[in-house]
Amino acid sequence: MTPSDTPPRMRGGAGPKILCTNDDGIYASGLEVLARVAGELGSVTLVAPDRQQSASSHSLTLHRPLRLTETAPESYVVDGTPTDCVLLAVSQLYTEAPDLVLSGVNHGPNMGEDVLYSGTVAAAMEATILGIPAVAISYAGDDEARVAGYDAILRRLLRDLLEHRDFPPETFFNINLPDRPAAEVEGVRVTSLGRRIYRDSLTRSRDPRGREYFWIGGGESRWRGRDDSDFRAVQAGYVSLTPLHLDLTDFRLIEEVRSWSLEL
Repeated sequence: MTPSDTPPRMRGGAGPKILCTNDDGIYASGLEVLARVAGELGSVTLVAPDRQQSASSHSLTLHRPLRLTETAPESYVVDGTPTDCVLLAVSQLYTEAPDLVLSGVNHGPNMGEDVLYSGTVAAAMEATILGIPAVAISYAGDDEARVAGYDAILRRLLRDLLEHRDFPPETFFNINLPDRPAAEVEGVRVTSLGRRIYRDSLTRSRDPRGREYFWIGGGESRWRGRDDSDFRAVQAGYVSLTPLHLDLTDFRLIEEVRSWSLEL
């Protein structure tokens, strides 16, 4: 993340009310890009964490007070998680719920099982729980400077999604941009979640005083999944768009499990 000197200021007046948030923090360049694009589509309010909150998942801050601070017109910072940001924004800043919540642009992919850990995806999920259409957006590469070149693609995608105001209930969209310049993007594919297997992602070591510690992260990962998986689309240079549903029930197994002999 490359911080700017000040949080991005909002533009836009008429049109749909759009709430922008993220998990990389208020100064993240991806949030600046998202706010700029959203400002061309509607009236934008920005509410984001005051620091990096990656992998915070859907956590809420329950054991200390939260502070919501205005940093610029229609731009606020919260000393909490992305989920906190959406909850505070909707309940405290809007007299009527926003028309759309956008979360991102995350610095790094959110595909496969990543969506269960991602604060970016969790913010969109919280909006969906509150009955608000939502989209999570991530960039699947390391060169953050490339994200700024995705303005036109994001503008077209978001405009198309806004035209379909009848979002399926309890559903939101997870978008991943491929690791290549925007001019080289092949198109858009509607995808399913892939699966990622992590290896050696936990490091065990000792600090200079000889005390043992563990560090989560690193190692290597391997993908697998259907032909229409999100990671396959992104690797082929496409924008991946995956509809995600709040209900995690495996309906295919309900009748089978009911036939099991389960007694207390």
